[in-house]
Amino acid sequence: MKYEFQKIEKKWREKWAKANTFATNQKPEVSKAYVLEMFPYPSGNMHMGHVRNFTIGDVLARYLKMKGYCVLHPFGWDAFGLPAENAAIKSGVHPAAWTRDNIRMFRESAQRLGWSYDWNRELSTAHPGYYKWTQWIFLKMFEKGLAYRKNAAVNWCPQCGTVLANEQVIDGGCWRCQSPVTIRQLEQWFLKITAYAEELLRDMETLTGWPERVKIMQKNWIGKSEGVELDFEIIKLHERVSVFTTRPDTIFGVTYLVFSPDHPWVDLMVKGTQYEEKIEEFRARRPSTRENMKEGMFIGEYARNLFNNECIPIWVADYVVAEYGTGVVMGVPAHDQRDFEFALAHNLPIRVVITPREELLQPECMTRAFLDEGVMVNSGDFTNIPSLEGKERVADYAEEKGIGRRKVNYRLRDWLISRQRYWGCPIPILYCPHCGIVPVPEEDLPVLLPEKVQITGEGNPLEKVPEFIHASCPKCGASARRETDTLDTFVDSSWYFLRYATGNRDDMILSPEDMKYWLPVDCYIGGIEHAILHLLYSRFFTKFLADIGLVHIREPFQNLLTQGMVTLGGAVMSKSRGNVVEPGETMEKYGADSLRLFVLFAAPPEKDLEWSHRGIEGLHRFLHRLWRLVIDHRNLFFAPLPPESEEAYSIRKYLHKTIQGVTVDIRDRMHLNTAISKMMELVNFLTEKESELTVRVGIHQAYREALDTLIRLLTPFAPFISEELWEMTGHTGFVSEAPFPVVDARFLKEEMVTYVVQINGKVRDQFGVEAGLDEERVKEIALSLEKIQKWTRGKTIDRVLVIPDKMVSIVVR
Repeated sequence: MKYEFQKIEKKWREKWAKANTFATNQKPEVSKAYVLEMFPYPSGNMHMGHVRNFTIGDVLARYLKMKGYCVLHPFGWDAFGLPAENAAIKSGVHPAAWTRDNIRMFRESAQRLGWSYDWNRELSTAHPGYYKWTQWIFLKMFEKGLAYRKNAAVNWCPQCGTVLANEQVIDGGCWRCQSPVTIRQLEQWFLKITAYAEELLRDMETLTGWPERVKIMQKNWIGKSEGVELDFEIIKLHERVSVFTTRPDTIFGVTYLVFSPDHPWVDLMVKGTQYEEKIEEFRARRPSTRENMKEGMFIGEYARNLFNNECIPIWVADYVVAEYGTGVVMGVPAHDQRDFEFALAHNLPIRVVITPREELLQPECMTRAFLDEGVMVNSGDFTNIPSLEGKERVADYAEEKGIGRRKVNYRLRDWLISRQRYWGCPIPILYCPHCGIVPVPEEDLPVLLPEKVQITGEGNPLEKVPEFIHASCPKCGASARRETDTLDTFVDSSWYFLRYATGNRDDMILSPEDMKYWLPVDCYIGGIEHAILHLLYSRFFTKFLADIGLVHIREPFQNLLTQGMVTLGGAVMSKSRGNVVEPGETMEKYGADSLRLFVLFAAPPEKDLEWSHRGIEGLHRFLHRLWRLVIDHRNLFFAPLPPESEEAYSIRKYLHKTIQGVTVDIRDRMHLNTAISKMMELVNFLTEKESELTVRVGIHQAYREALDTLIRLLTPFAPFISEELWEMTGHTGFVSEAPFPVVDARFLKEEMVTYVVQINGKVRDQFGVEAGLDEERVKEIALSLEKIQKWTRGKTIDRVLVIPDKMVSIVVR
């Protein structure tokens, strides 16, 4: 009988759909498992990166379902965004139609791959039933003072009449028309994520199921700094400005101040001077020089250093960000590399105030800034004090004299959420000439996007739709103007995982009962490119929604898996590189099960995967071998079998070793590639045993059990062929709903393994124990060994890592 994979896959897709096999079945008395992959942006056909990401999650969801968990495994679409608007400009297709077509194509591919989603919970961020609640959350943030409006500098293309994101500015020009881009101040909406900065940082310690590098990336993005704000006097304005620094010990080395070009005091200082026009020219050319940290301009004004009464020049430069600290930095070129390079470029003085104990640095001999601790010199009463001590002494003096104060700063800035484009969630705000900024009443949500718009690429399309703009003030009834900015799409994706659990109910945003049962997400899977912004914003939204009583958790994702990229020829697959392998064409040739197995087998989930045509052919051959093995011995499932003999023990022993290995690989390590390898080895073992079936009838029962178990083991990985073989061997119901095989410890007890024990990477001892021993017991035995105690005595043990049945690695210092 031939393995006709196309026919088989079509058959089981239809059966699953008809039976609603993967619908979420919430049972309060049963343990839950919420498995989620980051939802896709429907910009076109599915690519191999999607196949890998979602198949990893599908294996885990299917495994947990077979283990008896109530599984929530939903799917949806991050459907708003600029690509749809660009498609409208290019081809004239409405963004909504373009998005719907892409969703349809992507959904067909997803269903073809057999992903076990509950399609009843499918959502789209562009659907009014979803973005109504996105607008509701915005209003709640506005009510709590976390959504606010202020002036902000943006990239502006005069030719297109629109705001551009940083990545849309190429060599100082507009990506679309190549016209020179300028900087313009516009009123923009922000979310005050900085109000949660300390909690976002502190709670990283609770995320034990996250990769360490992701946590480090988030910590660096939040960027907590403990330092001092020191005051300088602006001579012309007779006002003080504060400067944040983590190196107050260098205060006597300040030779200039640098303001952000967007600082509001810059215009006050240059007003009526020759620099007034020059500062506008400087701002206008910034998009082409934003990466040049040496670009700056003197503005003709001076400030007084209140520690030594010295007057120093005031500059503006792009390397100073208005939103960080106070928007002003003190230039200490001898002890900050960026300041050093800026001073050299503009011939500014370099003054050494920290020097090594063994030598006195000379500015004219320095090739780079001195950043280390040392001794304070040229620092008035603080001279000859160790710089570490000097930090505290200068801070004490500043607070005593009222010219400074200790301060904690964060690199994290408030989140600019305004987008001047059509295809996004409308911001539910009205502007009344009498009442000012007025939130749209909740009962009037959603504020719907108008369907009839002209998208030309020039300006914000919503500003050209009178019936959308004109409204009545809900407070006084006067004519009002509707906000035409739409929300950043990161807002849409910051809470979708919560909405899935409620199942698209119309009467409420989130069901308390559902939240309590399903949250947090047990495993979240997605690319490392989302390690900072998406995850940070999602954590922020969860904490806010907890504060207003909608959820009971403060961290949304218990475990995080960041999968690697799919490459070809060493480069990430990309249409621009011409190295794309189409999933649809691959499934036509090899089938969905073969494609699923390849993207799981070729590399561990967290590593990059190099595409190989030979590799997928090898997995396809494996499925043919499995098919033949089961079909050739199908009679074992239908005929009475003779009593079992002792000869069956070796089969059962090998089988239960495989069950244990596959279970550990999925449950504990997500090493799906090695799980597949163990099943391949089982097929090889059973193939070798085939010749014994005719002469040793006492092994028939064990052989049948091995085939039966193999089908269930393979189900999460290759569900189509598994369902077909399950049915052909006489079973009723879906194998997807059958229990996952369980290890019988009787067949593992006698097996002994040898553990190698390493300390800081060097082998120091070894010991033998029975296979599968509890990890904590293995650690106890390793640490109790005489040789190991000799090497660890008097030292701090930082970490003990157990690789099951192989090695114990101990890290000491």
